[in-house]
Amino acid sequence: MQSVVDSLRKKGKIYKKMQEIAPRDLGVRNRIKIFKATDVAGYFWAIFAITQKSKLLIKDVHKFEEIYAKLVLFYGHNFKHKIIFIDAPICSKAKEALLAQGWKIQ
Repeated sequence: MQSVVDSLRKKGKIYKKMQEIAPRDLGVRNRIKIFKATDVAGYFWAIFAITQKSKLLIKDVHKFEEIYAKLVLFYGHNFKHKIIFIDAPICSKAKEALLAQGWKIQ
């Protein structure tokens, strides 16, 4: 969590509250870290942190959108911003799909 906060702080993003959500709470079996944050303006942020060795493909993008939909249902509100931290290489089609769906890639 500290690495996510540090990298966002470098970009000028400051949060009042940041909470980690266990994937088990959403019924997800993936190895993913999910955070819900509130910035100083009161907007909600959905932050995903993914670490994997294999390349991120378009099928993974659909999986992340399903997880995001479960997150929205779990909290009962939409998120203003969506950020995804990826340590793996990313396919060009997957990158286009993430950007088209409103994700910011870090």
